[in-house]
Amino acid sequence: MKVLEKKDFDAVVIGSGPNGLAAAITMQEAGLSVLILEGKETIGGGLRTKALTLPGFQHDVCSAIHPLAASSPFLAKLPLHQHGLEFIYPEFSAAHPVDTGGAALLINSLLETARLLGPDAKAYENLMQPIVKNWTGLAPDILGPLTFPKHPINMAQFGVQAIKPATFLANRFKTREARGLWAGMAAHSMQPLSKITTSAIGLVLMAAAHLNGWPIPQGGSQTIANALASYFTSLGGKIETNFYVQSLVQLPSAHAVLFDVTPKQLLQIAGLKFSSLYTRQLQNYRYGMGVFKVDWALDGPIPFTSPECNQAATVHLGNTLEEIAVAENQTWQGKHPDKPFVLLAQPSQFDSLRAPATKHTAWAYCHVPNGSTMDMTNAIEKQVERFAPGFRDRILAKHTMNTVQMQEHNPNYIGGDINGGVIDVGQLFTRPALRRSPYRTSAKGLYICSSSTPPGGGVHGMCGYHAATRALQDIFKLQPKTKI
Repeated sequence: MKVLEKKDFDAVVIGSGPNGLAAAITMQEAGLSVLILEGKETIGGGLRTKALTLPGFQHDVCSAIHPLAASSPFLAKLPLHQHGLEFIYPEFSAAHPVDTGGAALLINSLLETARLLGPDAKAYENLMQPIVKNWTGLAPDILGPLTFPKHPINMAQFGVQAIKPATFLANRFKTREARGLWAGMAAHSMQPLSKITTSAIGLVLMAAAHLNGWPIPQGGSQTIANALASYFTSLGGKIETNFYVQSLVQLPSAHAVLFDVTPKQLLQIAGLKFSSLYTRQLQNYRYGMGVFKVDWALDGPIPFTSPECNQAATVHLGNTLEEIAVAENQTWQGKHPDKPFVLLAQPSQFDSLRAPATKHTAWAYCHVPNGSTMDMTNAIEKQVERFAPGFRDRILAKHTMNTVQMQEHNPNYIGGDINGGVIDVGQLFTRPALRRSPYRTSAKGLYICSSSTPPGGGVHGMCGYHAATRALQDIFKLQPKTKI
């Protein structure tokens, strides 16, 4: 067991994912002394980039495209460009090809996106314009705990749409292209599209595209973690890697401990400190669908039938709303669909640092039942080949990860769940437990700051920011320096 030097800290943060880093920065900015403990040899959590296939090919192990990083009220205020972070902004945030040819496009311009949807132009504009217009006021409430909203009328207007099942809201649209584009966005919720609140993530992702685009970090997602860590240490913060925390006795003395972990690990580390009620709530916490992921080293760009797809860093492969809805429902029921909904990223189309000259990298994943070990490589590649004939001929090497391997890489991905738990109506604002503050545990000085707290998954740092703000106010009677 690795032993730390004997030193007291005001706060210790366990885990260096985007939320752990955000929590540590928030507390360090307030003038406290903060230590981050990371179990792996490198920082980052879901923000890691490695040569998974061949030398010279850089792959994002987990997240690759970052719409919420660009739209985060917290991250946007940090001087991360001074610490090596450069975002690349493709003109097309996402593309959604259909079997009949062509593709629906999510473009930075809301009006241009609407225009390209033809008969559905007005319906799309009417849906998205209020959210985009009011985002600055809406964002702190959408990306935070349940409180009385700062702009109640605007939030109510958003909530009326967000609470609807994605299949119901899709009735606004008539064309196969608009309905398919919408289904692909809502499927990021990792639930059957017939469930209430599945519209929420689709609306947020689309709004993010029209506000700041869906950027990719130059050089890989690891650069986001590195920039956050660089800023944190420039403030005097300390980071210790290769220190896997299994018990509170391993920790140095601190007034507050913040856990960038999910309820399962929190119980393992600190369960003896909690009340019986809080323990039961954590034990009953629900994890959702997992993912199966494939990374490819390619001999050239993906040969999409629709050339517009090569102008988007993200491509959703699922054809119609009906087909996507069937696949997601089958997965929720514990099955493995023959035609899974596939989320594909191709960052080397825009970032020359990802692959040797004339070569490319790409990755794709599909949703699978939690804990699945089934190899979905063939099913995923068939979906890519369906919309890009000749794709398989360009594969030089590949690397796969099932749900068990995803969890081995990042212990927060329980059963391959990259969202830190189901984000349905029962766990939207009450994750991980029904409490006055979801970030407080039942033990004084212990807080949870992971994606298992509001607002949930995504690279936005807001879970960490809100948890740290709560700890600052409770323990230190301080306010955060960065205000949102």
